[in-house]
Amino acid sequence: MIRLVNVSAGYQAKPVFTHLDLEIAEGQFAGIVGPTGTGKTTLLKTILGSHIPHAGNVLVQGQPIKKIPPGTIGYVPQLETVDWQFPVTAEQVVLMGLFASRTYWPWPTKLEKQKVYTLAEKLGIKDILHHHIRDLSGGQQQRIFLARALISNPRLLVLDEPTSGVDMKTQHDVLHLLGHLNEEGITILITTHDLNAVASHLPWVICFNKTIIAQGRPEDVFNQEVLSQTYGGDLGVVKHDGHLLIVHNPHTH
Repeated sequence: MIRLVNVSAGYQAKPVFTHLDLEIAEGQFAGIVGPTGTGKTTLLKTILGSHIPHAGNVLVQGQPIKKIPPGTIGYVPQLETVDWQFPVTAEQVVLMGLFASRTYWPWPTKLEKQKVYTLAEKLGIKDILHHHIRDLSGGQQQRIFLARALISNPRLLVLDEPTSGVDMKTQHDVLHLLGHLNEEGITILITTHDLNAVASHLPWVICFNKTIIAQGRPEDVFNQEVLSQTYGGDLGVVKHDGHLLIVHNPHTH
C-alpha cells in the first residue's frame, strides 16, 4: 500500500530524516511511535503528499503520490490543530471529505447526505450531526473527523495522534473502532505517543527517531534495547498477565 524508497525530507536546508525506506502492506494496521520532534508528523505529511521530500520516491498502491485518485487516502489530523470556533456543524465537517472529488457542484446531493447518515450511524454519531463541533466531547469530535476521512471510501486511512487529549475509555473506543475498520479491509497508519495503547491494540509497530529503529509486533519490538534507542533510557517493559506495560524507570535523586 505504501512504499518509501530512499526518501529524505525536511524544511529548507535542515533535514528531518534521510535515506528512509519503509513499506506498509495492504491491509496492515500499523502505529508509528517515537519522541516529539523526531519526524513522525513530517513522515505522515510526506506519505500524504502535503510535504515534498528532498529526495526519494513515495508510492501509494504502486503509483507516485501525485497520481493517485482523490479519495484514495483518508486523513484525520490532530484535534489540537482544528479551529473549534469555525462556524460549522458536525454534518458539514463530514461532507468536507467529499470536496476533493467534486467537479463543479458545491452543494451535497440527497444521496451524499444519506451516505453521511449511514456512516454516522455506523460510528455512533448520528444524533450529533447538527451540533456545532465546538460543543462535542473529544471522543465525538474524533469520530466526526474519522467520518470525514471515511466518507470517500478510502483504501488507506492515516491518523495523526488519534488518541491524544481524550480519556482512556475514549482511547480504547477509538482504537477498537479502527480495528474494526481494518478488518473491513482498510489499511491504517497512525502516529501516537501512547505506547500502552499500541501494545494492547495494534498488531504492528514502527519505532521511529529520525529513522526506523525497529518494527514488528509489539511483543517483539517493545524491549529495553529498542526503547532505549528510541526514547533514551527512561522507559522499561513489564509483562503482567500476558500483557505488556511500558513504564517510566524511576530516577535516583
